[in-house]
Amino acid sequence: MGSGGRILVVDDTPLNAKLLADMLGANGFEVATASSGGEALDRLRKEAIDLVLLDVVMPGMSGYEVCREIRRSEGLGYLPVILVTALDPDTERVHGLEAGADDFLTKPVNLGEVLGRVRSLLRIRSLHETVREQAAQLAAWNRDLETRVREQVAELERLSHLKRFLSPQIAEVVAADREEILRPHRRKVTVVFIDLRGFTSFAESSEPEEVMELLGEYHGAMGRLIVAYDGTLERFTGDGLMVFFNDPIPVDEAEKRAVCMALDMRAAALRLDEQWKRRGHSLALGIGITSGYATLGAIGFEERQDYAAIGTVTNLAARLCEEAAPGQILISERLRALVESTVETRPVGELALRGFQRPVPAHDVIRRL
Repeated sequence: MGSGGRILVVDDTPLNAKLLADMLGANGFEVATASSGGEALDRLRKEAIDLVLLDVVMPGMSGYEVCREIRRSEGLGYLPVILVTALDPDTERVHGLEAGADDFLTKPVNLGEVLGRVRSLLRIRSLHETVREQAAQLAAWNRDLETRVREQVAELERLSHLKRFLSPQIAEVVAADREEILRPHRRKVTVVFIDLRGFTSFAESSEPEEVMELLGEYHGAMGRLIVAYDGTLERFTGDGLMVFFNDPIPVDEAEKRAVCMALDMRAAALRLDEQWKRRGHSLALGIGITSGYATLGAIGFEERQDYAAIGTVTNLAARLCEEAAPGQILISERLRALVESTVETRPVGELALRGFQRPVPAHDVIRRL
């Protein structure tokens, strides 16, 4: 194939067709010929042609009729067509443009003019093809973008649904299929246990609907703070909550986050208690916090799994919570050393905690510094 493009020369006079074909071929074009309008249309439907040099006066179909048929044919609407005639150029030029021709040459043709017009129209065709390809590519990108947006919206909806039943960090891990994070592993965490003092007697003396309403208010207030501090909620147990920091997503200053969250929870619980007192109830938080290493991962069975932290650190936080008085936040000696620049504490002595053979030094968190 010539480097300049493929040209179809249509002329019922063999000598004219050969003259144009030889000249174009010598200038780098591949040339096909047709001796009638019908033959030309048949070749255009079967072959890849870049430009047509079309004689106007031919037996059967005229060049104008062929040009009109080209413009009506699918895929050929933008094919460059140059009409060639020996008739009156002014009159024929108008007829040619009306028929859909792109340019016009008069016989006898000037070979230099033929080359100039052919190259010019092929440049325009090349630009048009580039625009068409870019438009098709843009349309494909848009379709791909629409698909991605739909997938992302669906993923966000799925994640939002998961977050209603799982801690946000766990939900994001599950939604992202990063299940390797859910396999058992060892990590240093800060564990917070929260419990409502007075809840058991309240639940025994209240209607279930009232209990559920109060729990909804309590869980809503505590849950917003857990999310705000990037804590991982391990579980609800009625009025009890277990939260840990630094897993499955690592966080900075996990110990400080935990004690600051606990202080905000205590303040929120005091505000709630003002409302509850008007209904005849008085409830307050007891909180226990410590820091240490735990084994974390998914536990359960195939149809139902939870994400849990297991180890002495969780047991100690739970026992400190049990020991805390209403409104009190108890922390371990180890944790106090890590947060002494953040909060004011006071020692409460060594506590005999269930499950621990030796007394455990503990401290009460008073306020932020």
